[in-house]
Amino acid sequence: MARGLDHVVHAVRDLDAAADLYRRLGFTVGARNRHPWGTHNHIVQLPGFFVELLSVGESESILAAGPHQFAFGEFTRRFLAGGDGLAMLVLESADADADARAFRDAGIGDFDVLDFERDGKRPDGSVVKLGFSLAFATDRNAPDIGFFACQQHYPENFWDRAFQIHANTASGIAGLVLVAENPTDHHIFLSAFAGERELLATSSGIAVTTPRGVIQVMDPDAFRIHYGVEPPDVSRGGRLAALRVLVDDAAAARAVLGASAISVIDRVGGIVVAPRVAMGATIVVESR
Repeated sequence: MARGLDHVVHAVRDLDAAADLYRRLGFTVGARNRHPWGTHNHIVQLPGFFVELLSVGESESILAAGPHQFAFGEFTRRFLAGGDGLAMLVLESADADADARAFRDAGIGDFDVLDFERDGKRPDGSVVKLGFSLAFATDRNAPDIGFFACQQHYPENFWDRAFQIHANTASGIAGLVLVAENPTDHHIFLSAFAGERELLATSSGIAVTTPRGVIQVMDPDAFRIHYGVEPPDVSRGGRLAALRVLVDDAAAARAVLGASAISVIDRVGGIVVAPRVAMGATIVVESR
């Protein structure tokens, strides 16, 4: 079964600063939430996709992984030891248990499903119940990226149109970009993870089109040429590097960035906010 992009995790050491950054970028940012394993987050919603701003809140609550367990909090803490940036690539799931079995059969994951609930807040401040089941996978050639599929049990409580109205007119996800020395090393993993047999070979690497957004893998030189910024360090393996956001009005988005004194790089097809500005992430604003 093909799985579309669900969300991306932008891990940061200063969560308040990250929320302020995204507001200055023109996004509507949700309230601070807390996970039972010691991490805190803010959510930035687009239709069918969201950015999760994530940080360590209570270090004492973080537990090491047991057999067949993915240590979400420990992964976040370990990632942040190397700096801020895009840390996890998440696909949508209609059945996390089935996805966990599929990942196990494909040889890309042997983890128990992680089920959890937390409270959420609507724009009016009312509290609602949220529930998730996560099925994890591992790309041995990308140990610094977390991969999982996310099933929502109360989607009617999570998605809210009021959270999806942004001053920069963002209205969708174009895709996510990974960087790797040898993009084809990730071909087999991404095919199994996304449930897509057909991957496109390009001059800069490979790409898989999901039901929601494209996952690209570029080599470092191609990333520099395409976006005009330095890619993350890939000495340990592939890294998640860029978030490509679609906006309805590029002029309005540019005006918001200018009013916030956000420096940008103009590239063919988009406006780029560099990692030094966007807390380790490359954020690409593209017009529909």
